[in-house]
Order: sequence, then structure tokens, then C-alpha cells
Amino acid sequence: MEEKYRSHMMNEEGKEIQWRYGSAPEYSVVNKLFEQGRTKEWPSGSLEETVQNVVKSWEMELSHKTCLDDFRSINPSKFKFSVNGKRFLSAEETLNLGSYNALLQSQMPLEMQSYRAEEESFDSSHHIFGTAFPRGFAWELLKLFSGPPEITFKFRHWGYMEGPYKGHGPTGEVVEFIGMAIIKVDENLKAEQVEIFYDPGDLFGGLLKGPKLSSEESAKQDHTDSEESLTVNLTPTQEKCPFSI
Repeated sequence: MEEKYRSHMMNEEGKEIQWRYGSAPEYSVVNKLFEQGRTKEWPSGSLEETVQNVVKSWEMELSHKTCLDDFRSINPSKFKFSVNGKRFLSAEETLNLGSYNALLQSQMPLEMQSYRAEEESFDSSHHIFGTAFPRGFAWELLKLFSGPPEITFKFRHWGYMEGPYKGHGPTGEVVEFIGMAIIKVDENLKAEQVEIFYDPGDLFGGLLKGPKLSSEESAKQDHTDSEESLTVNLTPTQEKCPFSI
């Protein structure tokens, strides 16, 4: 079935794509979450719909492709990425870190950090949030302020915490945050510079709301998660965003 929100699943030049988990991802689970929970439904062909799908395509490539030569939603030679005014990361740095680690870098003292990006790998970061949000972490464009070549917009990211997060049990509640983004694109809508602004406290406030698990419960969950991670890496049945959007 053709993916209706994300392009570049197939390489236009016929070259075989190097997928992180062996094959193209399947987004039906998070698409359902998106369709049930979105607050905006943009007209077909509108600039808002185009921008929303461009961002979803960019996140898909960042999360699931391993070779920058396979990327079609960004200009790898010019691409740079920044969150909350921190230093810009190159395309290679962003790809190596992974979307979660790039998005969740913090300058707060270690003892105040509820997530330490520098201690997580690409796979471990996606596993942590894929476990907390088993139905994915949906993303929608809320308001478009300016169009190409400098696209400015407001967005919403949300999911249901139906799994544990770092010793906190699931709440079953919606966890969400609102942010702003500025994306500079070329004439083909390929991203060259991405800046994102949001309050991480909105995300972690929801994740840390769950009851603290006992040491025994945490150990049991860690064992279960370790076994499930093998399946996640072999059969990517849903996206593992931020931007799993």
C-alpha cells in the first residue's frame, strides 16, 4: 500500500535504499493515531498539507535511512539542525545521533536531566520512546506563518503513554508538546536548515507522571524490553520517532 503522508519510500533513480532495519518502515499504526487525534485537516493540495507531509518525509528518512546519499527530503551538503538555539548539527551528526538524541540535547546539570542524550545510542533512544509510546508519537502542523523558502510554522507532537519510561509506569494518558519551527528549503523543497523551539518540560512532565516502578518491576520490564527490542530491530512495523510523526 502506498504511504499517503510520506514520500521517498522508493528511490526515484531505481537505486536500492539502505534501510536501517532491512526494509522500508510501515506507518499504519501511527497514521491511525494521527487521523484520530489531529486537530487540523488541511485541504488536499494546500501549502499546509504539503509542508506537513514534507516534514513527515524528512523524519522518516532520518529515522530509517542510513546513507545520506539516499535522502531526498534534505540537501545533505548544506543541511544543519538546531534545537532551542543550541549549536547547529550537520546532516551526518544528526543522522548518527538519531532524531530523539538530536531533539533532546540538554544544557541542564546532569542531576536535573530526565533524559541524557549523550548516554543513549540511536537504537536505545528509539527503543525507550517506542516502548513508552507503542502506538507512535504523532505530529501535525497547527499553523503556517510563512511559506518557502523560509517556512515558519507551529506544530503539535503527541502520543499515549501506554508503556513505561525509565522506571515510571504507563499512565495511558496523552503526552504532548507544542513547538515552533523554521525550515529553510531550496527550490525543490529540500531542507537546508532546520531550527526547532519547544519546552522539553511539556514532554517529560507527562512521562514522569507515571507511578514509580519497584526495583523488581523495573528489572522485569528491562528484561521484557530487551527481548522486544530484537523484534523491533528486525521488523519495523511502526515508526519509532520525534519527529515518529
